[in-house]
Amino acid sequence: MHLTQPEDLSRRAFLRRASQLAMTGAALPMALNLAAMGEAAAFDATDYKALVCVFLYGGNDCANTVVTYDDPSYNAYSTIRGGGAGQSAGGIALAKADLAATLLKPATALAGARQFALHPAMSGLAGLFNTGHAAVQFNVGPLVKPLTRAQYNSTDRNAYPVPPKLFSHNDQQSVWQSLAPEGAKVGWGGKLGDLALSSNGSSMFTAMSLTGNAVFLAGNSTLAYQMSPAGAPIVSSLAYNVFGSPAVNQAMVQLVQQPRSHVLENEYNRVMKRAISAGSTIANALAPFPASSAPFNSFPSSNSLADKLKMVARLIAARGTLGVKRQVFFVGLGGFDLHDNLMSQHATQLGMVSKAMTAFYNATAALGVASQVTAFTASDFGRALASNGNGSDHGWGGHQFMVGGAVKGNAFYGTPPPVSVGNTSAAEDQWHVGQGRLLPSTSVDQYAATLAKWFGVADTELAAILPNLKNFGVAAGRADYPSNLGFMA
Repeated sequence: MHLTQPEDLSRRAFLRRASQLAMTGAALPMALNLAAMGEAAAFDATDYKALVCVFLYGGNDCANTVVTYDDPSYNAYSTIRGGGAGQSAGGIALAKADLAATLLKPATALAGARQFALHPAMSGLAGLFNTGHAAVQFNVGPLVKPLTRAQYNSTDRNAYPVPPKLFSHNDQQSVWQSLAPEGAKVGWGGKLGDLALSSNGSSMFTAMSLTGNAVFLAGNSTLAYQMSPAGAPIVSSLAYNVFGSPAVNQAMVQLVQQPRSHVLENEYNRVMKRAISAGSTIANALAPFPASSAPFNSFPSSNSLADKLKMVARLIAARGTLGVKRQVFFVGLGGFDLHDNLMSQHATQLGMVSKAMTAFYNATAALGVASQVTAFTASDFGRALASNGNGSDHGWGGHQFMVGGAVKGNAFYGTPPPVSVGNTSAAEDQWHVGQGRLLPSTSVDQYAATLAKWFGVADTELAAILPNLKNFGVAAGRADYPSNLGFMA
């Protein structure tokens, strides 16, 4: 497991940015005041930017999300997934006719006349793609270093390391979020937060989760602020009058916040005081942006992911009051572990994702911050292309979406995988590790680095955030695995 040393991260950032300040005359030897030191250890954040991770818990079936559409590829897909004659639905294959409305039309055609469509339930995201506000990154997954199938099958794990505990839900959720298996304490979103802390007037609201505790937002210094779509958490016993008496309630509020001589009691009250203060700050900041007002009232109802992204949009609208220049958000949706009932349940889940992310993009556009907010998807893993009869089993690589005004949309990134379950030809076999499980052609480190660069992270700071990135890119002799995937403007 790789852990970033916080002092190394801060020292590198300080030295680099202190030298920048020195060039402008702002930093004189022996005369760096505390304000300048704070700026030197922060992003050069004169604007606002936010990253929003949309995590699909359970392992999303990418083959029925970004669906191959050209006739040769579709026919292979349908055959493998048990489709019917005449390109009709069958088994776990979608009917080709149902995909016409969500056909993706990239500005630059793919090689080999390959075409793709989104699941029929994803018309919103298909529209964002075709109008240039969304893009697809093919076949992303955890990798320690570039790997072929032969190397994956090798017993020499020193020369050809693989990510820990592949195909395990909990571990792969953790590897995606922290680049280490379950039990990791620091995630790459939290490490971004570590760099952003000094840029924000209120560091409490740098990393915010609408889906409980997630290692993605845990940093060496950053603490994730957890809240619900309804707002900041409250202490129920303090939120209402005790025995109908406001005076008793006020006494209780004072008791749980006042300093104590006992170290543990004092720490408890200190944390309670901070929580009450943060909750009050959130409530006051959100008050001018009620959920019932435009553009927040355009989010779909009965959609838990939309409820979470609506709150994220409101928090972004309140960024000035919250005193933040850089934020990282985490939202999640479960229900993607579809070994069974793929055809009946997947449409509902993908429909929720598409409607929620489309409404979120539209809200950021209405707020005038679409180019300053980037949402991206992630999941435990993709799933096997082969059918298990009623669903699909755990896989590895999967396709992901990037949405926002700064995304170089209307485009595919990476190489589309052949439609095969392996062992049909040497070229196709290279892409799979059995049953059509994709061997990733893009690593999570590359994906994260591209987002981090847009967020404001310097090249010299990336290695501390993404420890495997050193194995990719030109410097590692792997120009075929670039450290910047190019999907951000």
